[in-house]
Amino acid sequence: MLFAVFSVMYIGCSSTPGKDINTDDPEQAFRIAKAKYDNKEYLDAIEDFSFIKVKFPGTNISDRVEYYLGDSYYYKKEYILSAYEFETMLKNYPLSPLISEARYKLGLCYYQLSPKFPLDQDYTMYAISELQSFVDAYPGDKNVPDAESKLHELRNKLAYKDYWTAELYMKMDDYKSAAIYFNNVCENYIESDWAEAAMLGQAEALINAKKFSEAGIVLDKFYKLFPNSKLKSSADKLKQLLS
Repeated sequence: MLFAVFSVMYIGCSSTPGKDINTDDPEQAFRIAKAKYDNKEYLDAIEDFSFIKVKFPGTNISDRVEYYLGDSYYYKKEYILSAYEFETMLKNYPLSPLISEARYKLGLCYYQLSPKFPLDQDYTMYAISELQSFVDAYPGDKNVPDAESKLHELRNKLAYKDYWTAELYMKMDDYKSAAIYFNNVCENYIESDWAEAAMLGQAEALINAKKFSEAGIVLDKFYKLFPNSKLKSSADKLKQLLS
């Protein structure tokens, strides 16, 4: 039924040799669709690749069709559909020479879907998982530096979400909850840009909660992990409160 629908869509297409998507030659059909992709005619490319995917399943062009269909959706900013096609490719064509690029692009789909920090961060977690899998599987790939940069950005977002929550608790004088969220930053995102401030925030919250010995342990850890921190003077002031 689906093939019949696509066939109807293409009735009236040009019958010029080499340009008819209804050809029985899968390579020729792929070239026609790829030309539209190369010309950034992504909507037309999506129609062509979708048609070819149904007409020529299990052929030597199938992995390329799947990849460029996913990429066409990506450039149309239809990231959920794009992610679906890339996930399908990873499942069905694990030996394709395009598989590393597909895994990277899957991570980018979820990166694009990652919302601002106050919102639910499921897509952020998906992006981190896929981009980290890509980096681990293909450490020498040309896209690894970009993936690592995006991983740092995404982890920073999650770190800031916990840091921001901790600051809210501090303003409400709920020092126990504040200390927990500051500690989440330090435990889960120690490489983030918020780790140093979070560790001092945790120490301050513990001091305000009169848990002085625990605060001392946190400050000692701060000095050990961040000996050249720009926040050292703030740490020294907190340390004096324990004297």
